[in-house]
Amino acid sequence: MDVSHLLDDLNEPQREAVTAADGHMLVLAGAGSGKTRVLVHRIAWLIQVHHVSPMGLMAVTFTNKAAGEMRNRVARLLNLRPDGLWIGTFHGICHRLLRMHAAEVGLPETFQILDSDDQYRLIRRVIRDMQLDEGEFPARQMQGYINHHKDEGRRPADVDCFDHSFQARQVAIYRHYQDYCERAGLVDFAELMLRTLELLRDHDARRAHYRDRFRHILIDEFQDTNTLQYALVRLLTGPDNRLFVVGDDDQSIYGWRGARVENVAHFSRDFNPAIVRLEQNYRSTATILEAANRVIDHNDQRMGKNLWTEGERGEPIRIFSAYNADEEADFVVARISEWIEQGGRPSETAVLYRSNAQSRLFEQALLREDIPYRVYGGLRFFERAEVKDAMAYLRLLHNPHDDPAFERVVNLPARGIGERTVALVRDHARTLGLSLFQASGELLQGGGFTARAGAAMRAFLGLVEALRSAHADSPLGEAMSAVVEQTELVAWYQSREPADRAEAREENLAELVRAADSFSQPFEDEQAGLSPMASFLAQAALEAGEHQGERWEDCVQLMTLHSAKGLEFPLVFMAGMEEGLFPHQKSIEEPERLAEERRLCYVGMTRAMRQLYICHAESRMLRGQTSFSRPSRFLAEIPAKLTENLRPSLSASPARASAPVADNVGLGLGATVRHARFGIGTVINIEGQGAGARLQVNFESAGPKWLVSAYANLERLA
Repeated sequence: MDVSHLLDDLNEPQREAVTAADGHMLVLAGAGSGKTRVLVHRIAWLIQVHHVSPMGLMAVTFTNKAAGEMRNRVARLLNLRPDGLWIGTFHGICHRLLRMHAAEVGLPETFQILDSDDQYRLIRRVIRDMQLDEGEFPARQMQGYINHHKDEGRRPADVDCFDHSFQARQVAIYRHYQDYCERAGLVDFAELMLRTLELLRDHDARRAHYRDRFRHILIDEFQDTNTLQYALVRLLTGPDNRLFVVGDDDQSIYGWRGARVENVAHFSRDFNPAIVRLEQNYRSTATILEAANRVIDHNDQRMGKNLWTEGERGEPIRIFSAYNADEEADFVVARISEWIEQGGRPSETAVLYRSNAQSRLFEQALLREDIPYRVYGGLRFFERAEVKDAMAYLRLLHNPHDDPAFERVVNLPARGIGERTVALVRDHARTLGLSLFQASGELLQGGGFTARAGAAMRAFLGLVEALRSAHADSPLGEAMSAVVEQTELVAWYQSREPADRAEAREENLAELVRAADSFSQPFEDEQAGLSPMASFLAQAALEAGEHQGERWEDCVQLMTLHSAKGLEFPLVFMAGMEEGLFPHQKSIEEPERLAEERRLCYVGMTRAMRQLYICHAESRMLRGQTSFSRPSRFLAEIPAKLTENLRPSLSASPARASAPVADNVGLGLGATVRHARFGIGTVINIEGQGAGARLQVNFESAGPKWLVSAYANLERLA
């Protein structure tokens, strides 16, 4: 069999990884080194050369998008159908296993997945039911607390609370929340993995079965695994199983989400794998790579890599010191304008920052210049309020005992069911161990509501029952259409929101109907016996849990550094590179957190393909106060020979601050000038000299503005 095509266009280390003989393998894959190609070709090599059944291997990655891409590339390479391939996310594969073995782990076959928003709502309800102070026990913090313990494999009984009242109440919230989920057949994202761990740990026959079935397990982005995921991998790996792990400890940036960079080293210790390093980069210039290498070299306890390229040396990294954050934004947008004027596309540029709050000034500056932009990582389709509202009705159609869905729409559209009525239903449900739907029915029969509330509740329950009886077995698109029409959600939004926003919500609901109508049930869900409706609900919940944005249009991309991982752009701006902002103030005193901040800087730098700008501001408004900061320590870690300073910072060269004139344009205090956008004004302040001077001009129509002399294009008037 000719398998040469599987090795075409692979470099030597890539070939070594793809063709590795028996044994465990750790592939340390640097940024832009072609790791996805290696994974896809390794799967194909196992199937074609080692005659491994496509059903005999499992490949795991971290987003549905990446899993779908891998599945399709394998299918194209081998000319086979992707149906049935066990290629997916940890959550997706665990969901698939639990559907097949629900009874063995104490779950109903119809268990429902809680997305993050619904989990938050349920935790808030539990806190209220326990009559605890929501200020002392914020639902968002308790959500993080519960998920953290689940990610570490701990049930409420496993959490040591030291008899401390506050800790004991935290554990009690966790326990009450878990009891509620058990009764209602609800499973959150962390629970998907914890239940699967318990399935494999506590059922010897199941563990043996899956070890025998999946002799080859391939895992992408291994540096992002948490404690629970690593434990799952170990349970699936017996003496005859082989692990092929791809990761980069230098790109581990999700410690705040539970990721454990040390899992890469633990894997090397626990499994003694062969190690291949992918260091040839196919994305960035040599200058950008050398700078990134020198920055990450300052981290200890690395596995070690040195990125290089056969490509061009490239332009220097340009460092801009702004007087304040407004000037930083103006400078960045001016350079983006130049890029577009020279034939570049807006979507080829990205502005990266440490905090979401930094986007506002860039948005304002882009709007002024009429440059299209998108804040990357906004709400995904299934996270949008109107979509979640309609999906909650569909969930009730599927399972009327879904309490989070009940609470979301019991008074949406408004039908006169107030919080007092809902609280009455909650109390009755809690006392008798009923679902909210059942408790509402009992209270109706017993006359437990006021006349008005009773009529409204009867109408709501009747609507749900009518939808269930008419459409429980209807085609999915038809059922979804009936939900949107009969709940009158569109009219509700039209009656209370501006026309443009209501129209957008209507369009999203129409798209939801189309999504349901065109939904193709995954092979694995069909095999597990799920109805199309149950499958659609599960897939929507899993997609809503992802931390990655959607495809973008041709516009400038604004995003946090965390959101940028996995992306690449010809022109990149890293903004706000100041001590206390990046690295973040909370990380400076903790070596492990500082190391992760440095890895985040490394990730940001290696997003740039051709040009990289690093910007910082002398002063910045943070939390309502003006702060003055030094440039980030990461700037000092870049060799000076690789950089071009567009203007030295005043903090580094204080003598420049007293220069009286901006001599490149011959302007002095009191000069009258004209600006293309702001109009006529008077120079009222000058800092610096030459092309880098800062001019403060008081414009007649726009008020005072700080401008950079080299970019202001001011016309002096007589």
